[in-house]
Formats: sequence, structure tokens, C-alpha cells
Amino acid sequence: GMKPEESFTPAVEKAFGKDNVSVVKDAHGGQPIRRWYKDWKSVDGNRPDKTGDLYDRLMQKVKSEMKAGGKSIKTATFVWMQGERDANEKHGDIYGDSLNGLFGQLASDLGRNDLNFVIGRLSDFDMQNQKYPHWTLVRNQQVALAKGNSNCVWVDTDDLNDGKNRRGQMIKNDLHYSADGYVILGQRFADEAIRMVNSRTEPKVGDSATSKP
Repeated sequence: GMKPEESFTPAVEKAFGKDNVSVVKDAHGGQPIRRWYKDWKSVDGNRPDKTGDLYDRLMQKVKSEMKAGGKSIKTATFVWMQGERDANEKHGDIYGDSLNGLFGQLASDLGRNDLNFVIGRLSDFDMQNQKYPHWTLVRNQQVALAKGNSNCVWVDTDDLNDGKNRRGQMIKNDLHYSADGYVILGQRFADEAIRMVNSRTEPKVGDSATSKP
């Protein structure tokens, strides 16, 4: 539901200059993390025959963008909004390890030990865990990963699922976000991405030049 061109891309381009930014989006709604994390295993150790297919699709887009742009990539930031399906399927106990594994998988494949990771925390849709049994568990795992990793932050979405959705219908504490909520989410992602990039590219005392993202 989030369209980068509405708020995310304009914000990062304004911050760093259009020619200095590449944005790649690849999304598939309602999917479990195992479609991105290749070493995913269930809590009892079972592994599906196929994992990581959506990750491969994402990386194909990333590599195509890098090749087409011909730019030297100085910083990279991964923005992640997912977790509903895992909460529904009761995979909250392994979600944190899976998310951390995905982060490491991406950093390794990109050859970067300075990868930034921005996580959209699940909203307040099912805080009683009535419809999605592991809803709050997944939320807590997302926050725990961010707090335990200096390269990672989480973004609040609790106020984004009220109002009119993209079909013009009024929603309240919905699974999905309002039309305005998606725009705000993109801006919040951008704000954190910009802050993290700036923290890496700010010159240290004694430096005579600044680097660009």
C-alpha cells in the first residue's frame, strides 16, 4: 500500500539530491518472512522446500538498478514492513531470529557491514491477540531487534490505521493503513533513513571533506 513516490522518495531526494539516490521497491502483501529469509526453519526445526523466492526477486531488482545507475554505492538502507502473516501462523517465537537472519543475509549479499535497517513495527490492530495469536509477540521481536542492533531502528505505525483507506472507506484500528497513513509511513521511513545515512557520512573531527550517500 505504500507508494515510495508519494513521500519516501521525494524526501530522500530532497535530503541528498536526486542524482545521489536510488530507491528500489519490491513488495508482495500478506507473505511470511520465509519467502525472504532463506535459512528459515519452524520452531520444531522443519524447513519448507522453498524459501527466499521473494528475496531473489528483490535482489534481482537491486542488482539491475546498481548496474544501470553505474554509481558507487556509499550507503545502503533496507526498509522492512512485514510480520502479519507470521503473527497469524504463530511463528512469533522465531520471528526475531528470522528477521535478524534476513538482515545478515542481505548485508552479506551486498558486501556491506554498515547496512542500515529500518523496521515498521506492526500496528495496534490486534493487541489482544484474538485474530492473530502472535501479534504482540512479533511486535516485541521487531522492537527487540532494533534495540539490540546499532544499525537498526523501528518506526511506530499505531496511529496510521484510522481514517479513510485508499478505497474511500472509513477504518479504525484496521489491519491495513489509511490512505494518509501510508503517506505518513513513507515519510517516517525516510526520516529514519536520512538520519542514519547522515550519521554515517558526517565528517569526523579533523576531516577536510564530506562524503555523499
